Amino acid sequence: MNLFDSRFLKSGVTKERREKLLPILSAALAAVDPVAAVKRHMSLVGDELRIGERIYDLGQYRDIYVIGGGKAGGSMAKATEEILDDRLTAGVINTKYGYLAKTEIVRVNEAGHPIPDAAAVQGAKEMAGLAARASDGDLVICLISGGGSALMTLPVEGITLADIEVLTASLLRCGATINEINAIRKHLSQIKGGNLSRLAYPAEVVSLILSDVVGNPLDVIASGPTVPDSSSYAQAYDVIERYGILHEVPSSVVEHLRTGKEGIVPETPKDDDAAFAKTYNLIIASNEVAAQAAMAKAQEISFNTVLLSTFVEGEAREVAHVFSAIAKEIAHSGHPVSRPACVVTGGETTVTIRGEGKGGRNQELALAAAIQIDGLDEATIIALATDGTDGPTDAAGAIADGSTLIRARDKDLSASDYLANNDSYHFFEALGDLIITGPTNTNVNDLTFVFVF
Repeated sequence: MNLFDSRFLKSGVTKERREKLLPILSAALAAVDPVAAVKRHMSLVGDELRIGERIYDLGQYRDIYVIGGGKAGGSMAKATEEILDDRLTAGVINTKYGYLAKTEIVRVNEAGHPIPDAAAVQGAKEMAGLAARASDGDLVICLISGGGSALMTLPVEGITLADIEVLTASLLRCGATINEINAIRKHLSQIKGGNLSRLAYPAEVVSLILSDVVGNPLDVIASGPTVPDSSSYAQAYDVIERYGILHEVPSSVVEHLRTGKEGIVPETPKDDDAAFAKTYNLIIASNEVAAQAAMAKAQEISFNTVLLSTFVEGEAREVAHVFSAIAKEIAHSGHPVSRPACVVTGGETTVTIRGEGKGGRNQELALAAAIQIDGLDEATIIALATDGTDGPTDAAGAIADGSTLIRARDKDLSASDYLANNDSYHFFEALGDLIITGPTNTNVNDLTFVFVF
């Protein structure tokens, strides 16, 4: 699986290194390819549909519906169709613009991400309609992946799409974590936070899930449409209060969360809801799977490797200090792994936007790391978004090494100025050090690699 733009190999003084590193990145993405992931966990023999450790006798079901959303949704729907073919009754999946796959029965609907749009709402209405149409004796297959929270937008009564757009923009700017953002989304939605299972009840529901959340908490991935909600209105309200955006988000949102906090609006479904007795949730790919595959490929081509963590979170530029320190430690002492070294980590950082530039969390991490490893010839740090789109850009991330700032100074580029303006995209674009993949049709969070040669 080689999705990487040829520009990855054409810049700087590290072409030979990049050629060596490319198979490692490709192996990580191949391991979480949605079609392959679905087919590893779902198979059909006669009337027996095996999903994970469960078997569904299709002779016992009248109709089979496919619904869901996320950046991998189109590919997951394609794989599901290839397995079930004309046994499927109908389906609709929302995915990000450009993340398409060819399907015959399931309608793949392109919609806005990370800011939801009218197409997302329309597709979500159709999903809700199919779920509500399902009854006892039907099977509903939900295909959930990263990006599903924005792509499966169906606001509760009294909240408009415009309200959700303003709220989402505020949350992305303030540096709230994905868990915090999703706690709010679940309490403003007709289908998130377990409500999709409730809509489909008493039909049988099975969800195949690609996780894009650190630690794979089921109720957070795509805001948990088929999972009991562990968050509360009080916690959702606390997020907008703690980040100081109470007066920035629409008053309708604040009022709805407040009335929920006071018990006037019913809570989202919890563990004891009858719908979950007929719901099965299965994670079929995750950040850890991608990280392990990268590590295996690195070992195959003679790197000494260590998987440090798949729980990396925090402000991108601060996390970069840690990765830079690891590179320096390896170069100095050979710890925690000797050269040639490949340290793999996964997770998802955040960026508090203070400037007016363009970039994403991975590009910002790489820029901050470039400043820290300036002149350290042995080191290369790569930050990669597995979905192929890092923030509101067409880049998946960026590559930094000991020569990055040297080459930048030759072009009269001030790395610190670009970082202060949150303008990592234009910095790396000028150097040719952006990583461009285009849509990968998957999404399992981010990967960061520290290489020391």
